[in-house]
Amino acid sequence: MSGKEGSGGFRKRKHDNFPHGQRRDEKENVNPSSALMTSFKSFQLELDTRHDKYERLVKLSRDITIESKRTIFLLHRFTSAPNGEEILNESEVKLDAVRRKIKQVAQELIGEDMYQFHRAISPGLQEYVEAVSFQYFIKTRSLISVEEINKQLIFTAEDREETTNMTANSHDKQPHAWSLKVTPVDYLLGVADLTGELMRLCISSVGNGDIDTPFELSQFLRQIYDGFTFIGNTGPYEVSKKLYTLKQSLAKVENACYTLKVRGSEIPKHMLADVFSTKTELIDQEEGLS
Repeated sequence: MSGKEGSGGFRKRKHDNFPHGQRRDEKENVNPSSALMTSFKSFQLELDTRHDKYERLVKLSRDITIESKRTIFLLHRFTSAPNGEEILNESEVKLDAVRRKIKQVAQELIGEDMYQFHRAISPGLQEYVEAVSFQYFIKTRSLISVEEINKQLIFTAEDREETTNMTANSHDKQPHAWSLKVTPVDYLLGVADLTGELMRLCISSVGNGDIDTPFELSQFLRQIYDGFTFIGNTGPYEVSKKLYTLKQSLAKVENACYTLKVRGSEIPKHMLADVFSTKTELIDQEEGLS
């Protein structure tokens, strides 16, 4: 048995050599108003304030994600709705509600370095980019730019009642206008997630008898895929990881276009969607085995 170990087999700690009463006296002799204690109390207050703000931003990001997903689900009804304009108007109302949540995020970040809290708000911003770009594609059949997205995220101080969870100092320094910029990485990740929604839009369009949309989506997804391949492994890890999912979505849409071109006249329109869903399941199984 080592000399450092007692009879019970446990390692003896250094401070066990000091009487317990002496350690208690040292704690009682600490001056709470000393410069050292004052500094540590200020550090504690700063860290607690930062952690509380981080948790508030996480909750806001979660709300943004939920509302953005609901907007995407609503937009998928565009192909089957008798009046698509009502769907677009309702989606705009939902996106306005999401922007009000993003406004609260911008208010929380007044006077702060956004990148210190970026991990807390990044999932919500990515989902918002996905929802906005999906709506923009349905309207214009093109991809919205990050500049256009950021233009929609410039807020004014006209709605004072929406200012919640603000500290007193940031409230005093509150500007008349502020903004929250979507970073290029969040934009790219949101666009990569958009490709999955476009793949679902392709399948639902075919099920509703729309034969032209899959070919438009195929060209559009091919352009996005080509753009991502230029980034390759030189970009952030998250972007390169999304490239595989993007390739899957493109393969499913191209497979749908192939089926329409070669066997479209043989298969009744009401059965095309079932054929495509079966083929996409086979593609998933093959990619899982490889």
